[in-house]
Amino acid sequence: MRFLTKNFLLHNKTARILYHEYAKDMPIFDYHCHISPADIANNTRFRNLTHIWLAGDHYKWRAMRTCGVDERLITGDATDWEKFEAWAATVPSTIRNPLYHWTHLELKRPFGLKDVLLSPSTAQMIYEFCNELLVEEDFRARGIMKQMNVKVVCTTDDPVDTLEYHQQIRNDKSFKIKVLPAFRPDKAMAVESPESFNAYLGKLEAAAGMEITNYVSLLEAIQKRHDFFHQMGCRLSDHGLETAYAEDYTEQAINKIFDKIRGGADLTPLEIQKFKSAMMVEFGRMDHAKGWTQQLHLGALRNNNSRMFKQLGPDTGFDSILDVEVARPLAKLLNRLDETEQLPKTILYNLNPAHNEVLATMIGNFQDGRTPGKMQFGSGWWFLDQKDGMEKQMNALSNMGLLSQFIGMLTDSRSFLSYPRHEYFRRILCNLIGADVENGEIPADIDYLGEMVQDICYNNAVKYFGIDIPK
Repeated sequence: MRFLTKNFLLHNKTARILYHEYAKDMPIFDYHCHISPADIANNTRFRNLTHIWLAGDHYKWRAMRTCGVDERLITGDATDWEKFEAWAATVPSTIRNPLYHWTHLELKRPFGLKDVLLSPSTAQMIYEFCNELLVEEDFRARGIMKQMNVKVVCTTDDPVDTLEYHQQIRNDKSFKIKVLPAFRPDKAMAVESPESFNAYLGKLEAAAGMEITNYVSLLEAIQKRHDFFHQMGCRLSDHGLETAYAEDYTEQAINKIFDKIRGGADLTPLEIQKFKSAMMVEFGRMDHAKGWTQQLHLGALRNNNSRMFKQLGPDTGFDSILDVEVARPLAKLLNRLDETEQLPKTILYNLNPAHNEVLATMIGNFQDGRTPGKMQFGSGWWFLDQKDGMEKQMNALSNMGLLSQFIGMLTDSRSFLSYPRHEYFRRILCNLIGADVENGEIPADIDYLGEMVQDICYNNAVKYFGIDIPK
């Protein structure tokens, strides 16, 4: 079987040298993901392959729905085996979707399953084989992370989170992998619904130990949580935005808008935009003051299917790419922070591939000449974290920025089996550079290129985030 050989995606000699001799064994710095800190703290033993592989994976769920699989076998009350059987029947139909590559990479590592394809005829064998391994210590949550040579993981956490599981991990000196929270304050500016927003502020009041009576006290409460996250090792924030928010506003206007929504009244679209614009400036200032990195994920149109949203809630596979203006508001937001020299290190991610060049050129506007790669064009995200999306992102960055300063890949996943996405990225990176060498477009200086590859895979992130990593 020629599929998924050791030279998978490596289509030239130079690519193979760069991957096998330089990239392959580099550690993993997974600076953005959605895995559960509770699973790490408790070193979860997964009950079966369905539990670790299908639960919460809306990529797989979308494919299954497309193949006509009943929702009962996806998110419903079917047994774990029935759900896995339905997924196995779907996999052959995912050829040319990145799911086909990811599926078999994840069976290969960490399970060691080679030369076998998941299908209805192999489902029982694969399920039983993997379930037997999942009983072992090396296949519990921490064991998988160790197998995959993970050094740092940054989860995604709401400001009201107690971070009790992060504390539990910190207290366990036997566990050497760094697991840090990332500050995701989206709900603190989600003023579209007065009822939901005010309910959230009640949680924020409890977490901050103070009453929120006006806009100033809202910022004070968020600052308290920001301080607490910093004490817990947090060095990154994360924001999921349709686009950047940069309406003109005054402090007086924001005070009135806050009073209005705190009173339970609906805001106008312009008031919503102004409030979010003010909050994004304040979040940026907080991050800069502590030397954090802010991450802006731009361009997702979420929860499009209202019927299924009511049934299943968010993050269940009903989101898509948004086509909206990005450049002008993004430039305005970044400039507001830069004007007062309060622009933190920033990673920009786009979901719409039409914005690749927009973001690749935007970062160059705000590099400061002091911090290498201060402004980053983030790796292919969500619908773009596949071969074509990664290549286009790296080509845009190479053409309009500096690939050598890139901080590389992340999983953005809820699954402990997603670490092979780093391998996938590294193979694609090495093949891209190797092809240029073979074509005579860049020098065949393997030592230099190998060091550059290692920097992109791991070293640049270590320097960029400045997080102390245990030896």
